[in-house]
Amino acid sequence: MPDSSPDGEAVPRSRRAAREAAARQAATGETPTTPAAAGPSERAAAHAAHAATWESLITGSTPVVGTAPGTPAPTPTAPPASAAAVDQPAPGSGFQPVPLRTPRPNTQPIDVEPPVDDDAWIFAAAGVSPAMPYSRGGAAPAAAPATAVAPAAPAARGTTPVRDEDDGSAPSGSLEDLFSGSASTNEIGHAAPPPNKKRRRIGGWIALGVVLLILGGIAAGGLYVWNTYEDKIREVMGWEEPKDYEAGLANGETLVTIVPGDTGLPISQSLYDAEVTKTPDAFYDYLIKSDQNPNFQPGVYKLQKKMTSEAALSALLDPENKQEFTAQIPEGYTVEGTLERISEGTGIPLEQLTAAAADPSAYGVAVDPAVVAAGGQPLEGWLFPATYTFDPSVTAQSAIQTLVDRTKQSLDAAGVPEERRQEILTTASIIQREARAGTDMQKVARVILNRLDPSNQETFGKLQMDSTAQYGYGEMHDGTVSSSEAALNDPNPWNTYVHTGLPVGPIANPGDVAIDAAMHPAEGPWLYFVTVNLNTGETQFSSTYSEHLRYVEQWQQWCRDNPDQGC
Repeated sequence: MPDSSPDGEAVPRSRRAAREAAARQAATGETPTTPAAAGPSERAAAHAAHAATWESLITGSTPVVGTAPGTPAPTPTAPPASAAAVDQPAPGSGFQPVPLRTPRPNTQPIDVEPPVDDDAWIFAAAGVSPAMPYSRGGAAPAAAPATAVAPAAPAARGTTPVRDEDDGSAPSGSLEDLFSGSASTNEIGHAAPPPNKKRRRIGGWIALGVVLLILGGIAAGGLYVWNTYEDKIREVMGWEEPKDYEAGLANGETLVTIVPGDTGLPISQSLYDAEVTKTPDAFYDYLIKSDQNPNFQPGVYKLQKKMTSEAALSALLDPENKQEFTAQIPEGYTVEGTLERISEGTGIPLEQLTAAAADPSAYGVAVDPAVVAAGGQPLEGWLFPATYTFDPSVTAQSAIQTLVDRTKQSLDAAGVPEERRQEILTTASIIQREARAGTDMQKVARVILNRLDPSNQETFGKLQMDSTAQYGYGEMHDGTVSSSEAALNDPNPWNTYVHTGLPVGPIANPGDVAIDAAMHPAEGPWLYFVTVNLNTGETQFSSTYSEHLRYVEQWQQWCRDNPDQGC
């Protein structure tokens, strides 16, 4: 006989009996139990009737109609008396015939292990939850009530529905359904973890950075190639720009300096540097193309910016465009007179020039302490007399430096050793003030040497030069060649009537002839000289004092004959 539970209910002896019990419960809503109080005959009759009914349901001869949602299951009645009654479905029974062993389509992916129980849930119908699988260990099945299925709740947080891989339909459950047993992996598919949005954003930024780096490298490489080979690229591609400005673009003003010896090529570069022409070789190419080789004059020229090469050439050949920043320094001028001439020629304030001349060491001239102690000008004799053309950008310092450099050039040309520069300049300054012609300068140089000779017993080492007495006393520029009695007796260190030997320093700025004469004096016994004609500069030299007095009388007669001529 069948086993019974403690309540007296018979436990099905096989899997088929368990399925029949689950189907019966789903169809009638009752638990198929056999009252323990019934007798054996009654239990046998009931069992036969139920067996006939379920056999017809299982074979499909009796349809089952589902119960409407929310409608309570009908109260079970006694089995029908005949087979015909069994064939008619009870209203609202909720059971549909399902083939016993109809296999369900296998939509499970290949890499997913199939479920252990391969029996189909044969009694699952639309709107009805399938019965829970029976226990393989012989335990009694727990049948689920036949109720309507409510709309699916949203998937639990952290779960992601997966679309069916076969038909593309949306998944029918969630991971919670899978773990609770109400759905299988075939119904919900694979549950993928939610995408990591932060990682996705980081990956996007990295990809963007790589793209920008590549584009930046391409741009930098292209820029380098263009800057390096622009002219060749333009030539190959036919993109060459005109080398010259178009006519009508000239504007503003600029200065261009032409130095002695400049030809078309350096002038072409100077024009480009001054923003006159468009390219460095535009002006030179124009000269070659037009077969011109003009004689350019040194100087500073005022032109316009953005001129054509043709217009620039015309401007350089026009004397009206030449800027005259010229300072003419006469020979024998002192520092004071020289600075005045520079100021007049360049427009530099005299105050700036005087301040710039206060420190001769700034121009490479050694400071003579004796001159400074005597209150003299340390740069005296170092500002070479000549005619200078300065650039309009000239300053007080650059102007003075130009004159000092020119003096050094003259000393070097005369072969003056560096240690004798101050001595030669002092001697040359006296020569420059006392004589005019070149031959007379060489004789004056010999007179100075003869008077400085220690063996001289007539002048006893005194030069007795009026120019030195006048310089020391400050009457050099009073308009006369004669010295006052006060100047001849003043004990200043420049007065050679009082002091023997050379004066403490130069008394003027000598030129090339005077410097050369100091280094190369003429040969002769002369100890005296006097200019007898101030207009012509005629000078008489003598070796004795009596002879000298005769020439002095000649000079005085000329002065009487030529009053107001500077005597």
